[in-house]
Amino acid sequence: MPPTAAIGPLARTYYKWKALRLPWRKRFFVGYDLQGNTFWEFKLTSAETRFRRIVNYPRSTHYSQVQVSPLWHQWLRHMRAEPPSLEEQSGDVVRQQRMKHLAAEADARWAAKPRVMEDAVTTSALGARGPLPPTNVEATMLESEPDPGAGAGAGARDTEKKQQQRKRKKSAELNDAWAKAKAQGPGENWQPTAWNPSAKR
Repeated sequence: MPPTAAIGPLARTYYKWKALRLPWRKRFFVGYDLQGNTFWEFKLTSAETRFRRIVNYPRSTHYSQVQVSPLWHQWLRHMRAEPPSLEEQSGDVVRQQRMKHLAAEADARWAAKPRVMEDAVTTSALGARGPLPPTNVEATMLESEPDPGAGAGAGARDTEKKQQQRKRKKSAELNDAWAKAKAQGPGENWQPTAWNPSAKR
């Protein structure tokens, strides 16, 4: 927001009057920012050596929407002796906009560069090798198909192999350590007992 829209000519005349360091005043106007906030110096007692600094924001501005620029923050915290001028404040706004623009350009350049671990690189590397070999599933399916000319002896051997595999699976399930550990938990099989009034305390 430009300062002319935030503070009118009558208010500027009033602030010039309040900026005069008259001896009977305890509070002096120092300046304003581009958002319409005013900045003041004051002393609580005459024995204080350093002025205290405060910001007053417009009454129409909600407390959560008050924004103080970094230049005025430095002045409020006594990091700088002189308050920032309007030219310095507008230059800081231009600098921030330029930084945002340059950061957006840098992000766009960074996004345009190819990544090392991206899918395009891996697909191009796979394409250079040629077609993929057949998977193990297909090979096992071809091996497991019975030969039609093998006869009845091959069928008997297959049934014996299947029975042995079933026995191995059952023994593996019985010897499963995880199943045993789960069943042997200390409170796994605990059940509450009925109330017995004659029990000793």
